[in-house]
Amino acid sequence: MSSAIESRVLLVLEAVKDPDMGSSIVSMGMIKDIVFDGGAMSLTCELTTPACPVKAQIEKDIRDTIGAQMPEVTSLVVNMSAKVRGSHMPSNTDAVNLLPQIKHVIAVGAGKGGVGKSTCALNLALALQKLGAKAALLDCDLYGPSIPIMTGLKEKPKLAGESKIYPMIAHGMEVMSMGLLVEFNQAMIWRGPILDGIVVQFLRDVIWSAADYLVIDLPPGTGDVALSLAQTCPLTGAVLVTTPQRVAIADVVRARTMFKQVKVPVLGMIENMSGYTDPATGKRLDLFSKGGGETAAEQMGIPFLGSIPLDPEISLSGDCGVPILISHPDSEASKAFMNAAAKLAAQISINALTGPVEGAGDMAHSFI
Repeated sequence: MSSAIESRVLLVLEAVKDPDMGSSIVSMGMIKDIVFDGGAMSLTCELTTPACPVKAQIEKDIRDTIGAQMPEVTSLVVNMSAKVRGSHMPSNTDAVNLLPQIKHVIAVGAGKGGVGKSTCALNLALALQKLGAKAALLDCDLYGPSIPIMTGLKEKPKLAGESKIYPMIAHGMEVMSMGLLVEFNQAMIWRGPILDGIVVQFLRDVIWSAADYLVIDLPPGTGDVALSLAQTCPLTGAVLVTTPQRVAIADVVRARTMFKQVKVPVLGMIENMSGYTDPATGKRLDLFSKGGGETAAEQMGIPFLGSIPLDPEISLSGDCGVPILISHPDSEASKAFMNAAAKLAAQISINALTGPVEGAGDMAHSFI
């Protein structure tokens, strides 16, 4: 193929933009492997994440643009691939990178317990994996590690030498939790320095494989574990989980303030338990108020990743060790988790391209 044809293709496709990024797919280096032979053309569009929510739109725009402006192309094959790009820069630049093989580390936190944070962390990681990315999950809720129950893991991790351990595998995904290392009924009575050491060990001494995303389930609140993590790992950002009612919103605002103080951008907010639909009547019941999470995200200037409906199958599936994304993949809750994961991946890609942008945190006081 002549360089003239390739240059023309790139010039024509310069007008096609990634809807999430707002930048040309050519300037972002997404168009590759252009082949033209006797009217037949093929090219590859390499997305910034396999979880791209606008994949179909980009492919359509490529086809429409070439079809309209290059009549010499009689047939076109567009191969859609993906490669997750690393962070623009570590959000907390003083942190030592103990996970160079992980492209993005995402902390999932909440201002209070009982909002379904662990459920969201687990299902977000699984959703990213189902969308085609390589994901892993670290349970840093050291006082109440629930991930082993929710994933069905019961065995102890295997040792690797004297000081390393291998992560466990659950539903095709690497997982590690303090709950896998201690007895089921053992109480976690630890102070700050011990917690800090455990966090470092989870990052340094677990033999994590290369992955696009490591999702970390934090304990509730704004205590030692979250601060230690921010100081020992270059976090891509955090996801906040809340329920719709006012008291939960007030607490998640405090969590957002904590992340802002340690220079970790908030990638988005999820409203869990947002409403229950009666299967007999189809009527929606807002048992815990309505819309508080979306309103708070808007006021704080952070992306709203979506609402997860209140579904008894979510807790039942977790209790059985088979998350709802696996046990009921076609449920409304599973679809909500998939949509939230796609939006999260898009936000990570935006930050990787442009650098994190802080939201309007000064309005947080209006929720307290």
